[in-house]
Amino acid sequence: MKKQKMQMIKQHLIKAFWVFLIGSIVGCIVETLVGIIFDHSFKIRQGLIYGPFIPVYGIGAVMYYFIVSNVKDVKKVFVLSMVLGGAIEYFCSYFQELCFGTVSWDYSNMLLNIGGRTSLLFCICWGILGVLFIKFVVPLLQKIDVYLENKQFKCITAMLACFMILNIGISCAAGVRQNERVQEIEATTKMDVFLDKYYPDAVMDKVYSNKMNRTRKLVQNTI
Repeated sequence: MKKQKMQMIKQHLIKAFWVFLIGSIVGCIVETLVGIIFDHSFKIRQGLIYGPFIPVYGIGAVMYYFIVSNVKDVKKVFVLSMVLGGAIEYFCSYFQELCFGTVSWDYSNMLLNIGGRTSLLFCICWGILGVLFIKFVVPLLQKIDVYLENKQFKCITAMLACFMILNIGISCAAGVRQNERVQEIEATTKMDVFLDKYYPDAVMDKVYSNKMNRTRKLVQNTI
């Protein structure tokens, strides 16, 4: 019984990883298309240094998988997805500003926004995504159960998981170090020197072309 429970948990974690991975890729595609439509420019909007990933979408997808996927009523799915998506968007923006001194979106000029970090319009978008997730993604997830015990599938999953852990780790470290450079904090460790050499401002600004210093922008708007 205990072995079966552990096996079930393992399968859920594998599924959750793939949901995160695919959700992050879809998020990058969506944000890039939004840039093309509204800004009339082609820029790959990514949230990590390596690869077309935006983790906030991946986190949202994982929350849908664990919390929303068992809800049957479409209206409840929509409302729950709105709340979850808005909360994730808010706290991811807060975390980014707290750790890196920047934000990648600012809805301060939109109606019914919360601190510029999320808004009613985008909460509605999260609700729609939740309904689409239930309608199309959950049935697909149920079909991949047969592959979960496949050794090749496990191997690919493990390699991708290691890559994503390193990718997220170096992206966070490089972001923190750039924030330190903005504050004119000198490199004091070998890691600082490494990050300054391989991930200077020119590289970071190119990768994260959509980020902005929110505090500086707000100050400028009050002058």
